[in-house]
Amino acid sequence: MTERPVIGIFGAGKVGTALARLLVASGHEVLIAGSPRQTALDLLVGVVAPGAQVVQPDELAARAHIIIVAVPFGKAPTVPWSHFDDRIVVDAMNYWPPVDGNIAEVDADPRTTSEQNAARNPRARLVKSLNHLGYHEMEDDSMPAGSPLRRALAVVGDDPDARAEVAAIIDAIGFDPVDGGALEHGEALQPGHPAFGRELSAGELAALLTPAAHLAA
Repeated sequence: MTERPVIGIFGAGKVGTALARLLVASGHEVLIAGSPRQTALDLLVGVVAPGAQVVQPDELAARAHIIIVAVPFGKAPTVPWSHFDDRIVVDAMNYWPPVDGNIAEVDADPRTTSEQNAARNPRARLVKSLNHLGYHEMEDDSMPAGSPLRRALAVVGDDPDARAEVAAIIDAIGFDPVDGGALEHGEALQPGHPAFGRELSAGELAALLTPAAHLAA
């Protein structure tokens, strides 16, 4: 059996812990780091995501092959992006003005939010995924491979090998991965756009991730 990569998760909220449970169940070693202000994190993770290991951010960045960033979007600058050289980084965040407030520089930037995050460390291999379904759906909608009603999740990014590795994780946790191509195609996965929050098959999701579909949406 091929050894599964070590996965690190920044964010011990509902998204991060739901992903941790799925990843542990699929046989991955999972490291998790929370807010510096979060107390008793070991106890919390031991209860809600047993099997995941709480570590400091520096250790997570050093040990994890794939890093999932699942903090509130407004907290993205607090993540140690400079430590992510050569790491595959999954942007699982969404910009929610009701939660994050209106961030003027984000609103004025023509790039997708993931392209903006990728610029925080151009040496990281950033992909966008895991953001376009709710945390409460992650475990409820997970199904074995081959299930006819299996839900699809997209992976977009400018590094094809990084997309492929994240796609393997998507499959392992119970979803059909869809390669959506370049990072700019992640616009379709953002709140208010065609694929966000919708239960779609692989074919339906792939159709929404084409540039032509973006123009028509």
